[in-house]
Amino acid sequence: MDRIVVAVGSTRRPKIDAVRDAIEVLRLSLHAGAQFDVVSMDVPSGVRHTPLSREEIMAGARARVEALRRIAREKEEPWKYFVGLEGGVEIVRERGARWVFLENWAYVASASGAGSFGQSGGIALPERLAKRVVDEGIELAEAIDEFAGGHGIRDAQGAWGVLTGNLITRRDSYRIAVISAFASLLSPVVRRALDASET
Repeated sequence: MDRIVVAVGSTRRPKIDAVRDAIEVLRLSLHAGAQFDVVSMDVPSGVRHTPLSREEIMAGARARVEALRRIAREKEEPWKYFVGLEGGVEIVRERGARWVFLENWAYVASASGAGSFGQSGGIALPERLAKRVVDEGIELAEAIDEFAGGHGIRDAQGAWGVLTGNLITRRDSYRIAVISAFASLLSPVVRRALDASET
């Protein structure tokens, strides 16, 4: 049985579990009959703790993959896929109002170099929470603990769980982002289009 190793650029439990969940959904499409192992390590994102734009979130996810690739080359690790996960906020102006959306992004790349982004969707932060994060520069992990009157929420249901009444948890949102990123790599139609754009 083939062994496929997926490297994740984080040691946070919701992120690792999200990747495992996504692989269960994608197992047959990725490599039917293979055994998948997930390895995780804490690598830098190169962005602030709570990115304040979609571009910054995406850059953080990609930077984690690039860090994993460097480690794989240096240590000659046989990792097949690399996953970088990053969450943050996107600020949108609509009819003169400010909307601040929590978004999670994944960047997935294969050992061959092909890569793709996937997104979780977004949920609006209440203005009181948005003010703490955007205007006052408080890290979301700290702000959501304060907002919800809890501790360590980031490593449990996350802000997503608090804001949706646990209908969508942090783990759930990252799972969707990872599936979305892998889906682009796996779709024959998308793969042909990506190959064409690289030539």
